[in-house]
Amino acid sequence: MHARVLKYFDEVVRRGSIRKAAEHLHVAPTAVNRQILELEAELGAPLFDRINRRLRLTPTGEMVLAHVRATLRDYQALGERIEEFKGARRGRITIAATAGLAGALLPSLVHDFRQRYPGIAVSVNDLTIAEIVAAVERGDCDLGLGYDLAASPALRRLAVSEWPIGAVVVPGHPLAGQPSVLLSECVGHPLILPAPVLSIRTILDEAFARHAIEVTPVAESTSMAFIQSLVIQGGGMALLNPLDIMEERQRGALVYVPLRGHDLPRQTLVLAARTEATLSAAAELMATDIGATLARLFSTSL
Repeated sequence: MHARVLKYFDEVVRRGSIRKAAEHLHVAPTAVNRQILELEAELGAPLFDRINRRLRLTPTGEMVLAHVRATLRDYQALGERIEEFKGARRGRITIAATAGLAGALLPSLVHDFRQRYPGIAVSVNDLTIAEIVAAVERGDCDLGLGYDLAASPALRRLAVSEWPIGAVVVPGHPLAGQPSVLLSECVGHPLILPAPVLSIRTILDEAFARHAIEVTPVAESTSMAFIQSLVIQGGGMALLNPLDIMEERQRGALVYVPLRGHDLPRQTLVLAARTEATLSAAAELMATDIGATLARLFSTSL
């Protein structure tokens, strides 16, 4: 992708003579000299002054040298990038995610990713939102995935999507057959809600307050798995987003019913990396995969 003359010219400048450059390049001096002469003829100007058997750059030669070395650096960087990409088929990626995402979204995503890149090992750590932010900032993980991650100069957002919260019920529930429901219709049924320490509960409580709705949940939990299981057993209904119950919907165990009306609660799902860090090629592949998967699920699950 770059002419032999660039390397020859650079070595002549470094060694100060054609003979020494040829020795270093393991080629005949005549080959080096021919390339330099052809370059001078093409440019229509001498590149070297021959002084006491030593070559010194002319002003034109100085300009050509700057171009040559920039080109060689770019080519080297390209080669390193290509090698890194080929090496992306091997390596290890660490993802910090909330327990709900670690249990619902990531298993199938990581499985599909590993089918395509079996040489890449993936570690998933379920953490709280604050712990995810701290882990990404410290560089303890490559990627952080969570809802409503706090903005930080140390974090750069790789993908962002807004997920609506809706009613989650079992098939056969009075609300299951409706195309959408009002938030006020949900409070007429036993509610199983996320615990107050979770960001989704804050969003729900703000929505209840805006609509002047008083709520007394029959059960609360920090575990999405617990909430889903209790709903499936007939203990009540929940208010979650479609990703929380992705597998249960696919199995037909749970039904998601969108809410309708103004000022509906949404969760902002963020995929983030450390601002100052350069992702490995393997981590970039995973980040791209997560972003594409979220976009596909968003278009099909609402």
